[in-house]
Amino acid sequence: MRPFRLLPLLLLAGLALPAHADIYKCTDANGRVTYTNDRSLARGCVRLQADQPVSSVPAPVRRPAAAAPRETPQAAEFPRVSPSEQRGRDDARRQVLQQELQTEEQKLAEAEKALAEQASIRLGDERNYQKMLDRLQPHKDKVELHKRNIEALRREISGLR
Repeated sequence: MRPFRLLPLLLLAGLALPAHADIYKCTDANGRVTYTNDRSLARGCVRLQADQPVSSVPAPVRRPAAAAPRETPQAAEFPRVSPSEQRGRDDARRQVLQQELQTEEQKLAEAEKALAEQASIRLGDERNYQKMLDRLQPHKDKVELHKRNIEALRREISGLR
Protein backbone atom coordinates (compact mmCIF):
# COMPACT_ATOMS: atom_id res chain seq x y z
CA MET A 1 0.00 0.00 0.00
CA ARG A 2 2.87 2.33 0.53
CA PRO A 3 3.72 2.71 -3.20
CA PHE A 4 0.20 4.02 -3.88
CA ARG A 5 0.71 6.81 -1.34
CA LEU A 6 3.85 7.96 -3.13
CA LEU A 7 2.27 7.94 -6.58
CA PRO A 8 0.38 11.29 -6.20
CA LEU A 9 3.52 12.92 -4.84
CA LEU A 10 5.56 11.69 -7.81
CA LEU A 11 2.91 12.95 -10.23
CA LEU A 12 2.91 16.39 -8.60
CA ALA A 13 6.70 16.52 -8.68
CA GLY A 14 6.61 15.70 -12.40
CA LEU A 15 4.17 18.52 -13.05
CA ALA A 16 6.31 21.01 -11.17
CA LEU A 17 9.19 20.73 -13.63
CA PRO A 18 9.79 24.01 -15.44
CA ALA A 19 8.62 24.29 -19.03
CA HIS A 20 11.21 25.16 -21.64
CA ALA A 21 10.74 26.64 -25.10
CA ASP A 22 13.17 28.08 -27.61
CA ILE A 23 12.90 31.87 -27.98
CA TYR A 24 13.76 33.57 -31.27
CA LYS A 25 14.66 37.23 -31.85
CA CYS A 26 13.41 38.53 -35.19
CA THR A 27 14.20 41.85 -36.88
CA ASP A 28 12.04 42.98 -39.80
CA ALA A 29 12.97 45.21 -42.75
CA ASN A 30 12.00 48.36 -40.80
CA GLY A 31 14.31 47.44 -37.91
CA ARG A 32 11.53 46.46 -35.49
CA VAL A 33 12.48 43.67 -33.12
CA THR A 34 10.01 40.97 -32.10
CA TYR A 35 10.38 37.79 -30.08
CA THR A 36 8.59 34.51 -30.70
CA ASN A 37 8.62 30.92 -29.59
CA ASP A 38 6.86 29.68 -32.76
CA ARG A 39 9.37 27.97 -35.08
CA SER A 40 7.16 28.51 -38.13
CA LEU A 41 7.35 32.31 -37.60
CA ALA A 42 11.05 32.24 -36.75
CA ARG A 43 12.48 31.89 -40.26
CA GLY A 44 15.66 33.95 -40.51
CA CYS A 45 15.58 34.75 -36.77
CA VAL A 46 18.26 34.25 -34.17
CA ARG A 47 17.72 31.68 -31.40
CA LEU A 48 18.41 33.23 -27.99
CA GLN A 49 20.29 31.53 -25.20
CA ALA A 50 18.05 30.15 -22.48
CA ASP A 51 19.59 32.24 -19.70
CA GLN A 52 18.75 35.65 -21.27
CA PRO A 53 15.82 37.58 -19.80
CA VAL A 54 13.02 38.40 -22.24
CA SER A 55 10.34 41.03 -21.67
CA SER A 56 6.81 40.27 -22.78
CA VAL A 57 5.76 43.92 -22.65
CA PRO A 58 5.41 45.51 -26.11
CA ALA A 59 7.60 48.48 -26.86
CA PRO A 60 5.90 51.90 -26.92
CA VAL A 61 4.76 53.14 -30.29
CA ARG A 62 7.05 55.85 -31.57
CA ARG A 63 5.37 58.77 -33.23
CA PRO A 64 7.25 61.05 -35.61
CA ALA A 65 8.18 64.43 -34.20
CA ALA A 66 5.40 66.93 -34.77
CA ALA A 67 6.02 70.13 -36.62
CA ALA A 68 5.37 73.51 -35.02
CA PRO A 69 1.76 73.67 -33.80
CA ARG A 70 -0.57 75.45 -36.15
CA GLU A 71 -3.62 77.32 -35.11
CA THR A 72 -6.68 75.19 -35.56
CA PRO A 73 -10.05 76.67 -36.46
CA GLN A 74 -11.22 75.98 -32.90
CA ALA A 75 -8.24 77.85 -31.43
CA ALA A 76 -8.99 80.85 -33.63
CA GLU A 77 -12.55 80.91 -32.28
CA PHE A 78 -11.45 80.59 -28.66
CA PRO A 79 -11.95 83.91 -26.85
CA ARG A 80 -8.81 85.74 -25.86
CA VAL A 81 -8.45 87.84 -22.74
CA SER A 82 -6.42 91.00 -22.63
CA PRO A 83 -3.63 91.22 -20.04
CA SER A 84 -5.40 94.01 -18.14
CA GLU A 85 -8.62 91.98 -17.96
CA GLN A 86 -6.67 88.95 -16.74
CA ARG A 87 -4.98 91.06 -14.05
CA GLY A 88 -8.43 92.22 -12.94
CA ARG A 89 -9.62 88.63 -12.74
CA ASP A 90 -6.53 87.64 -10.76
CA ASP A 91 -7.04 90.53 -8.36
CA ALA A 92 -10.69 89.57 -7.84
CA ARG A 93 -9.65 85.99 -7.16
CA ARG A 94 -7.00 87.16 -4.68
CA GLN A 95 -9.62 89.24 -2.84
CA VAL A 96 -12.01 86.29 -2.61
CA LEU A 97 -9.23 84.05 -1.29
CA GLN A 98 -8.17 86.70 1.24
CA GLN A 99 -11.78 86.94 2.50
CA GLU A 100 -11.99 83.15 2.78
CA LEU A 101 -8.69 83.14 4.67
CA GLN A 102 -9.98 85.73 7.16
CA THR A 103 -13.19 83.75 7.66
CA GLU A 104 -11.23 80.53 8.26
CA GLU A 105 -8.93 82.28 10.75
CA GLN A 106 -11.99 83.53 12.67
CA LYS A 107 -13.53 80.05 12.65
CA LEU A 108 -10.21 78.60 13.86
CA ALA A 109 -10.13 81.05 16.78
CA GLU A 110 -13.73 80.13 17.68
CA ALA A 111 -12.98 76.40 17.45
CA GLU A 112 -9.86 76.76 19.65
CA LYS A 113 -11.87 78.74 22.20
CA ALA A 114 -14.61 76.06 22.26
CA LEU A 115 -11.95 73.34 22.65
CA ALA A 116 -10.35 75.19 25.57
CA GLU A 117 -13.77 75.65 27.23
CA GLN A 118 -14.63 71.97 26.82
CA ALA A 119 -11.21 70.92 28.12
CA SER A 120 -11.69 72.97 31.30
CA ILE A 121 -15.02 71.29 32.07
CA ARG A 122 -14.99 67.98 33.86
CA LEU A 123 -18.26 66.08 33.80
CA GLY A 124 -19.23 63.75 36.67
CA ASP A 125 -19.37 60.62 34.55
CA GLU A 126 -15.85 61.18 33.15
CA ARG A 127 -13.85 59.44 35.84
CA ASN A 128 -12.26 57.54 33.00
CA TYR A 129 -9.85 59.86 31.16
CA GLN A 130 -10.71 58.26 27.82
CA LYS A 131 -14.31 59.50 28.12
CA MET A 132 -13.06 63.08 28.32
CA LEU A 133 -10.77 62.52 25.32
CA ASP A 134 -13.70 61.08 23.35
CA ARG A 135 -15.81 64.13 24.21
CA LEU A 136 -13.05 66.52 23.13
CA GLN A 137 -12.19 64.71 19.87
CA PRO A 138 -14.85 66.43 17.69
CA HIS A 139 -13.56 69.81 18.88
CA LYS A 140 -9.96 68.80 18.09
CA ASP A 141 -11.05 67.59 14.65
CA LYS A 142 -12.73 70.94 13.96
CA VAL A 143 -9.56 72.82 14.93
CA GLU A 144 -7.46 70.60 12.64
CA LEU A 145 -9.89 71.09 9.76
CA HIS A 146 -9.65 74.88 10.01
CA LYS A 147 -5.84 74.69 10.23
CA ARG A 148 -5.71 72.58 7.05
CA ASN A 149 -8.08 75.00 5.28
CA ILE A 150 -5.92 77.97 6.26
CA GLU A 151 -2.79 76.21 5.03
CA ALA A 152 -4.44 75.36 1.70
CA LEU A 153 -5.68 78.94 1.22
CA ARG A 154 -2.23 80.35 1.97
CA ARG A 155 -0.67 77.95 -0.56
CA GLU A 156 -3.20 79.00 -3.17
CA ILE A 157 -2.66 82.72 -2.50
CA SER A 158 1.12 82.32 -2.69
CA GLY A 159 0.72 80.60 -6.08
CA LEU A 160 -1.08 83.60 -7.62
CA ARG A 161 0.85 85.86 -9.95
